[in-house]
Amino acid sequence: MGLLSRLLIGIAVALAGPLPGAVHTPASPPSPCLLAPVRAPVADGYRSPWCLWCRGNRGLEYATVPGTSVRAAAGGVVRFSGEVAGTLYVVIEHPSGLRTTYGRLSSVGLGIGVSVPAAGPVGTAGARLFFGVRAPVRLGGGYLDPARFLARLVGPARLVPTDGSPARNPRLGTPRRFTCTARDATR
Repeated sequence: MGLLSRLLIGIAVALAGPLPGAVHTPASPPSPCLLAPVRAPVADGYRSPWCLWCRGNRGLEYATVPGTSVRAAAGGVVRFSGEVAGTLYVVIEHPSGLRTTYGRLSSVGLGIGVSVPAAGPVGTAGARLFFGVRAPVRLGGGYLDPARFLARLVGPARLVPTDGSPARNPRLGTPRRFTCTARDATR
């Protein structure tokens, strides 16, 4: 095989690259349940990039009121706390190996190596809060859609009378519980 043939094959392989999502989707990602870091609407959802350097949104962006308290999505240890390109970030590694990233903070209250409980304070948000989730390094360390891991409160639907009369549902005492979109966290 000539030099030109090898060069053309090499270029073709390099340009082919990975399939969409292949770089960022580990074979079997862990599925813990995470709490939302703030109570605010999602302004921009997760969009998986086509490659490591391609455009996309590698997390959720919440439209927050500046100064909103940001809470840890789960217990873990702070692996990074500081500024990147003029923006404050905190990265927490959880026992499952997942890492959650909190970005665009206006203040940070944690140092590297500090243990943080679930719902413990991380810092305060600016006008928008970035919240990202990464797979463990042993599974490729790729970005994951945080919405897959967020807990939501579920329970029986309850209809409320609109005429002001008291509700007559005998199941009002049925407890509600948290569950994850990806899997039921109560199992």
